[in-house]
Amino acid sequence: MPKLHVKKGDLVMIITGKDRGKSGRIIRVFPKKERVMVERLNMVKRHLRPSPTTGQGGIVEKEAPIHVSNVMIICSKCNRPTRVGKRILEDGTKIRVCKRCGESLDQK
Repeated sequence: MPKLHVKKGDLVMIITGKDRGKSGRIIRVFPKKERVMVERLNMVKRHLRPSPTTGQGGIVEKEAPIHVSNVMIICSKCNRPTRVGKRILEDGTKIRVCKRCGESLDQK
């Protein structure tokens, strides 16, 4: 399973595609497919058939997964999209860091 540079709850910006320049939080990660779902971005329409669970049915808008290479994490300190670096602390734990300012991207 590949290691991804983003996690659930990260604030990311879409860097390519129809939602380019928009930002949102990651709500779901699919590591095996290397895709993420971003809140209220990459919306698609799904046609649902009426059933006891869905109710009336009809056309529903929902988020679709987007490839992880098309998003960049937004650093909380510089407030800009950045590449992600890794750093090993004295106690041996690995953290993600901003390549621009060196600030930790992992919540403390």
